[in-house]
Amino acid sequence: MMSTATGFPNRQINLDFHTSPYIEHVADDFDAEEFAERLQRSHVNSITCFARDHHGYLFYPSKRHPELVHPHLSDRNLLLEQIDACHKRGIRVPVYTSVGWDGRSALNHPEWLARDPQDNVINGCPSVPKPNFYDSLCLNSNYRAYLIDHLNDIIDSLGPDRVDGLFLDIFSLVPCDCPRCREQMERHGLDHTDIRQRERYSAILLDEFRREVHDLVDDRVPGATLFFNGGHIGPSNKTSLDTFTHLEVESLPSGFWGYDNFPIVMRYVRNLGKPVVGMTGKFHTAWGDFHSLKNEDAMEYECFQMLTMGAGCSIGDQLHPRGRLSDATYDLIGRVYSQVEALEPYTLDTATMADMAVMTPEREWNMDSALSDSLIGANRMLTELGCQFDIIDPDMDFTRYGLIVLPDEIVSSPELQRKLLDYVHGGGKVVGTYMSMDNGCDETNPLYGNRMLGDSYWDRDFIMPNDEVGARLPKEEFVMYERGARVRTAGSRVLLDSVEPYFNREGRYFCSHLHAPSAGRVGFPAATRYGDVVYFSHPLFRIYKDFAPSWVKAVFADVLDLLMPRQLVRKDDGHTVSGLEVQLRRSGSRNSLMLHCLYYPCKKSAANLYTIDEKVPLFDQRVRVYAGDAEIESVRAVRQGEVISERDYTVADGYVDLNIPKIDGYEIIELSLK
Repeated sequence: MMSTATGFPNRQINLDFHTSPYIEHVADDFDAEEFAERLQRSHVNSITCFARDHHGYLFYPSKRHPELVHPHLSDRNLLLEQIDACHKRGIRVPVYTSVGWDGRSALNHPEWLARDPQDNVINGCPSVPKPNFYDSLCLNSNYRAYLIDHLNDIIDSLGPDRVDGLFLDIFSLVPCDCPRCREQMERHGLDHTDIRQRERYSAILLDEFRREVHDLVDDRVPGATLFFNGGHIGPSNKTSLDTFTHLEVESLPSGFWGYDNFPIVMRYVRNLGKPVVGMTGKFHTAWGDFHSLKNEDAMEYECFQMLTMGAGCSIGDQLHPRGRLSDATYDLIGRVYSQVEALEPYTLDTATMADMAVMTPEREWNMDSALSDSLIGANRMLTELGCQFDIIDPDMDFTRYGLIVLPDEIVSSPELQRKLLDYVHGGGKVVGTYMSMDNGCDETNPLYGNRMLGDSYWDRDFIMPNDEVGARLPKEEFVMYERGARVRTAGSRVLLDSVEPYFNREGRYFCSHLHAPSAGRVGFPAATRYGDVVYFSHPLFRIYKDFAPSWVKAVFADVLDLLMPRQLVRKDDGHTVSGLEVQLRRSGSRNSLMLHCLYYPCKKSAANLYTIDEKVPLFDQRVRVYAGDAEIESVRAVRQGEVISERDYTVADGYVDLNIPKIDGYEIIELSLK
């Protein structure tokens, strides 16, 4: 599995400086030595600094375009001095510049702007009222030559030795319909009247530009890091993945990303073979939230979560126009990064351990895309159960996993069906739900051993637990909140029955406030088993995302136990809180298993965002870790600095049964092997 790269900067800052030309005395308070010393005291080992901002102005002594330097910048050597002072202290300084947005270019070169079919300018953030700098620029215009010239100017003006890397921002899809793009779409056989095909061409254009930039950097600054930021990383990035030296997962959970985003994206990108850095922000909300400060508990949680999943850490900040870093911000960052640095012997060069995978429904990403509700529900449920899992796409290696989950909406194809059948014949296990792998025809599904008959008749029906599935539930009906599918067995065996309601709520038929109760009639199968494949006819994961019914998690957990009785990590239901996140990693250099335990309760105290503002210690949490034939030499709570007594763990049948005395937000339990 993917490891964090030894030596790759693990404590980064991504420093914005989008500064209006109407602000004077820019960088008047900047002092290079104070700047770098403040970073060093905050345990920072890399900071991405700005060459050019979204307003379109430069912050270095440009050799080619001195007229583009910010009009009120008092120190034209700002970026050079930042780099030199940081380099003296061993701090890397990748260089930031903007690609998709440039307010000055948009104003002075309207012919460079991306246009919709009605010749209106395409704005990248239409919900933000004017004035803003979000008007999108077209790479099929002379803006492209301007950008290449700008990148060469950065290298010429700074000198290649100062360029540790480049961070190119705003690589977003822009469905431009200008005459130049229409001509290129025709060459590619794409219909410019279809917005999805315009987006498809935009992806092609961005890939072409990435390769052009990659070749330029490889030629002029060999060894420099290179990252193209589009705000999301997924399967569509694989077409140009070789142009990235590493991946940075921008995911400010207090912004529009939310707390579901990072773990889902990270569980996917860590399989792409690149070093990965997670990126949060110091802001209470999102980028540009001046004079706000994230709750320290939230900052700890977000950075520690990155470590548990094998990522380095990056924190976004924005420098005040006068050029002095906020002491409060860097005191906060220092307190968190000092802990991150202290843990590096236990977190760097460690490998992910996963015995399950969840398949992502994501194939393409367009302007209307969002993370799948079913994927969010699956991530939440499996995390609460303590499952060790990756998120994969159909092209990845299935044989690394003992079980694959197909959540609700995985589109069937002949290739994927063959691959899954081969996987099952080779000993793999599969759990599918609802419409995943439905071929859309009334025939026997070879994966599930069922005839798939389309949507259920019932808006809401019920499941009836039994001694095999739902064994710990009362033996009476439980409502399923969203419409399921109709199936008939064709070789499979029924694991769980559905029960029909009296009627749907429609026409003149209704009962009480919500849905009609059970009529007691057995309906279509709710779960079937066909060899090592289990199928649920309801959208379990979308239901869990929307309503989180405990009985849905209970029946899914029972099926996991049927198919995979030996899981890498198992929580003790009666003695482990569901919100405790557990991640198992392996350290080859220390010959240890590292069980990362993370618990910071998340609140919905505000209308516009979720917050974390406290950590609540947990005591005597019980977790089982599968060590197989390995012998345990010792068990230690790394952050507590204490050896866990043998009375708090036992070893039997390949499992280490742990009673973890205390978890104060975050703990790493090191199981040293003989």
